[in-house]
Amino acid sequence: MSQQIPEDNPAQEKSTPGFAELAQEMAAKNALVRKDNGHIDLLAAAGGVRGIAESILPGLVFLVAFTLTRDLTVALVGSVGMAVVFLAARLIQRTPLTQALAGIAGVALSAFIAMKTGKAEDYYTVGFYTNAGYIAAMVVSIAVRWPVLGLLFGYARNEGLKWRERPERLRAYRVATWILVGVMAARLAVQLPLYFAGMVDALGAMRLLMGVPLYAFGLWIAWLVSRPVPGADTAGD
Repeated sequence: MSQQIPEDNPAQEKSTPGFAELAQEMAAKNALVRKDNGHIDLLAAAGGVRGIAESILPGLVFLVAFTLTRDLTVALVGSVGMAVVFLAARLIQRTPLTQALAGIAGVALSAFIAMKTGKAEDYYTVGFYTNAGYIAAMVVSIAVRWPVLGLLFGYARNEGLKWRERPERLRAYRVATWILVGVMAARLAVQLPLYFAGMVDALGAMRLLMGVPLYAFGLWIAWLVSRPVPGADTAGD
């Protein structure tokens, strides 16, 4: 995916009152973890082993069940049941429920849509809208000069929001954010044709392959691309 990165023009910089504080608070709460070798902790960024399992297994159960039985009801019950198991496990262990609640809400909505239309491929429509929403949000963040990955990576690198005062760092984080936009756009480019062709098995497989693995790869590339230049006056890498 080729995107033209607009040139930075500090003279045009205008910050919305209160937005800097909001962005700072959001980034601080969602700061990524950096390992001792200076690289981003991709496992932590993906939510850890449990977070990855909660993201992957409901969809995997749906795909396997539907592939084996061609019974939409069985596949949907299995998928929702798996999400419920994860939620119950968190309730029993009294761990944070945010990710599990978001997961079960997404699975339940996907199951509702597929059951209502009677089409197995409609199980995946929520993901398309979610991807499109993330793309829109990231493009807007780039346009208003608050690139999402600058907020997240900046705190992981102990830069805070100081990177916004340096044109080369702002430019680097805009490029990094474009990379993640490209990852999500690639998902739509590959999966939408499969959806419209009704190729449920291939669509489900691509959804799994282009989910956490592709996201982690894109995040890693974005991290490397946005590294401060050695010797530059920047805290962090």
